[in-house]
Amino acid sequence: MDKAPDAFRTISEAAEELNVPQHVLRFWETRFAQIKPMKRAGGRRYYRPADVELLKGIRGLLYNEGYTIRGVQKILKEEGAAYVCGIGRGEIVPRKRDLLEAEAAPAPGTAKTAPRVGIPPPGKAPLARPGGAAEETVRIVTRLADGHIENLKVALRDLGDARRLLDPGAR
Repeated sequence: MDKAPDAFRTISEAAEELNVPQHVLRFWETRFAQIKPMKRAGGRRYYRPADVELLKGIRGLLYNEGYTIRGVQKILKEEGAAYVCGIGRGEIVPRKRDLLEAEAAPAPGTAKTAPRVGIPPPGKAPLARPGGAAEETVRIVTRLADGHIENLKVALRDLGDARRLLDPGAR
């Protein structure tokens, strides 16, 4: 039996309508202050129709338009919840991500390597240190030696053991 459009939805009904798992809705509540389902005794959530519209808009921006959570938070701050609800209802076509935001991260495999601090550009002499000695040349390594990898694994295990000792609740 379908509910009336203005009826409240449980978290399972809202999750089914949005085609997302329930834990995603709980997570979004922690990231978007505008999502405030009514909670009854025992913590059971009930989503108002406006909450579901907002969730539909957030879902559309995240899943269809490729926004990050931070990007959707920015839209909510700048445009407001009504704008995002309009996206959820299909009344508003979401704006495209800002050109600067899109240009901030280069396409995979196209990033330029960052200049190394302290290494002179090709053809230039090394800088002199205060004692008069020239800087050592740093060798750039693209793969760690097997001994270094093993040392890192041992250190990681030791850190995990230390964490378990300090925090018995940790896995």
